Amino acid sequence: MKINYVAKNYKITDKFKDIIEKKLSKFERYFSKNYDVKVSCTEQNKKCKLEITVNADGLFVRSEVWGDNMYNNIDTALPKLEKQIVRGADRYNNKFKRSDTDKYEFLETLPVEKAGKLVKTKRFELEPITVEDAEAYMDALGHSFYIFLNVETGLVSVVYKRADGNVGMIEITY
Repeated sequence: MKINYVAKNYKITDKFKDIIEKKLSKFERYFSKNYDVKVSCTEQNKKCKLEITVNADGLFVRSEVWGDNMYNNIDTALPKLEKQIVRGADRYNNKFKRSDTDKYEFLETLPVEKAGKLVKTKRFELEPITVEDAEAYMDALGHSFYIFLNVETGLVSVVYKRADGNVGMIEITY
């Protein structure tokens, strides 16, 4: 396992590195010993962001966590990574069965979570509105996203709340 540390406005201590290495060592049971991990630590507006990316023989999983304490972020981010591996076990097995399956043999023994079935469908007519109005509707409804027809571009768009507290927008072209 090779760990690459990146820090922005945060000092990574030896104690932090030791904890990361100890906790990431549990992933050795999933992968061969040759996998890369990128640990990115950022402090912004008194909030700490921890981003962990694992790249192992073409298998790529990533977790990003915001919080008040970088050490607590570790305990939140690692289960997310493991859940991604378990949830995607079937997909990863199918992808790599054609080639070198022994690297991903562990995935066959992991339980595969089945996706829930579709139980409700909603249809609604999109009215052209501005991005600002879409943000206001999203907040008023208490949702984490809002789909709308952008009056400025004529495209179907989605505004959404990001983990850092800001708002993002996706524009859908067809």
